[in-house]
Amino acid sequence: MKTSRKPSELNSLRSAMEDDGELDEGPPLAIEIPGASDPTRRPVDGGSSVGVTVITGYLGAGKSTLVNHVLNSQHGKRIAVILNEFGEEIGVERAMINEGEGGDLVEEWVELANGCVCCTVKHSLVQALEQLVQRKERLDHILLETTGLANPAPLASVLWLDEQLESSVKLDSIVTVVDAKNLRLQLNERRDSSSFPEAFLQLAFADVVILNKVDLVTSEATGALEELEKEIHGINSIAEIIRTVRCQVDLSTILDRQAYDATRVAHLEALLQENQSLSGRELHDNGVRTLCICEPRKVDLNKVRSWLEEILWDKKYGMDIYRCKGVLSVSNSNMLHTLQAVKEIYDIVPARKWKDEENPMNKIVFIGHNLNEDVLIDSLRVCAEATS
Repeated sequence: MKTSRKPSELNSLRSAMEDDGELDEGPPLAIEIPGASDPTRRPVDGGSSVGVTVITGYLGAGKSTLVNHVLNSQHGKRIAVILNEFGEEIGVERAMINEGEGGDLVEEWVELANGCVCCTVKHSLVQALEQLVQRKERLDHILLETTGLANPAPLASVLWLDEQLESSVKLDSIVTVVDAKNLRLQLNERRDSSSFPEAFLQLAFADVVILNKVDLVTSEATGALEELEKEIHGINSIAEIIRTVRCQVDLSTILDRQAYDATRVAHLEALLQENQSLSGRELHDNGVRTLCICEPRKVDLNKVRSWLEEILWDKKYGMDIYRCKGVLSVSNSNMLHTLQAVKEIYDIVPARKWKDEENPMNKIVFIGHNLNEDVLIDSLRVCAEATS
């Protein structure tokens, strides 16, 4: 069960997002679709969840190009694309919006030739998603394009946390589209200030980074793309980077990633193995970056929970943690536990038994700002001392 700061976690999160203006221009509350509220209409496959991929990125990076690619490709999938608004750059006619009874907005969903569905939402993303998955036509996936939403974290938190949605939809991954030619300039905008430009946050929360417009870079300097990828992985080493021209990407590389699925232990372990040598000690700034810590002894699960709540909720050590992923070796248990966190929400799940040939070990990758490697190592060690 996911743990958040307050008992009324979802409402508190939504209120905070509204107060901070996080969702002012975000995908917001919908539109009644005839028959959507019929309790006899079930989600696809009689109750199986539909994956939601969040697409984010700087203005001009190519998000609309990616959406157009999905909407116009013959991929054989029925994908719903939810937009903040239809603009000229999206090759779809604007949905009809009319005043319904009582002044409620009524919105049409645009059915496309390749089987996709396209719509805009006004006010409640959660309600729109509920209505969408209750449509009688089978859906394979949902793409949510976040124009105007600089920081994907609040949206990801709602999708991950909302118990009402869990049976219908699941957060699959966050895909960040970046402009290969201009990314370094965007990262350098306020690198030395206390606030970070949108590009850092969008990269920090990404599971996949689409490095778009690479054709505009390869002709300029040898090794430029490799240096750019190194900088991206310095911020977020767990994201997969895909080079593209005009966002022409195989959809299998961005859909069904299951990045938030606690049962995908093999994938998580591979990520942790790749990142095990990551250290921030050689870095001389307090920017957004990734580091990995390890603890060989079994840990007390209650102490780990308290430790996480101190660093995620109370910011006890002055660190701002955006994401973390890990595996835990827990006292009095032969189960490998997986750990995931997005901002203040974390989840620890017993995933499978440790194998005889494995060496049980605690490994956690952190992505954040002002990360202090020594403090993280020492404070995790405290969770294990009583079990030694």
